[in-house]
Amino acid sequence: MNILLIAATLSEIQTTIDYYKNNNLLEKNIDHLITGIGLMQTTYHLTQYLQNNTSNIIIQAGIAGCFHNKYMLGDVVLVDKDFLGDMGVIEDNHFKNIFDLKLIDAKAFPFSDNALINPHKNILDKIQLPKVISVSINEITTQPDRIQYYQQKYNAEVESMEGAAFHYVCLQQNIPFIQMRSISNRIGIRDKAKWKIKEAIENLNKQLINCIKLL
Repeated sequence: MNILLIAATLSEIQTTIDYYKNNNLLEKNIDHLITGIGLMQTTYHLTQYLQNNTSNIIIQAGIAGCFHNKYMLGDVVLVDKDFLGDMGVIEDNHFKNIFDLKLIDAKAFPFSDNALINPHKNILDKIQLPKVISVSINEITTQPDRIQYYQQKYNAEVESMEGAAFHYVCLQQNIPFIQMRSISNRIGIRDKAKWKIKEAIENLNKQLINCIKLL
């Protein structure tokens, strides 16, 4: 089995990379790819990799912000549904996304009612982590009205800057995938003194190592 592990930054998955350098799994070949931060970078670097390599499953791992107190900082979750959050226009003081504007058919593959859904429920169920809805953005969310919009429009629980691009590429290429996120902060005013990035990355890698063992 060829497993590709991807992340926006090396620091998010370095522990897992180091672990599997010293603990080989029989019949599992693990490669990694650092895509850089953001939707464009993720799309380009993952697509380029797949042009020259074969992956049986791809895992995207990283930290994320959380919209509410349902999850504690440091909790690890799986994203089974992701949305493009901020692609659209502000018109009459209201944000309209590309589907509201009819620029893209909300039901045209790989979208399903605006969402990019992971269809591989059997794989996600093996991992036994909470499944959440995510929204992917280009601009980190701090404004109360935009926070409310994402929660009401998409029922979003977490936010990242790469997830929807990852789902999009994997769905288009018909490759099984897992998006794993660890909660590092509450979404809102940026006060990094209250963030728990170190703990989030530690917990992320613990679950990531276990996840690879289960595949």
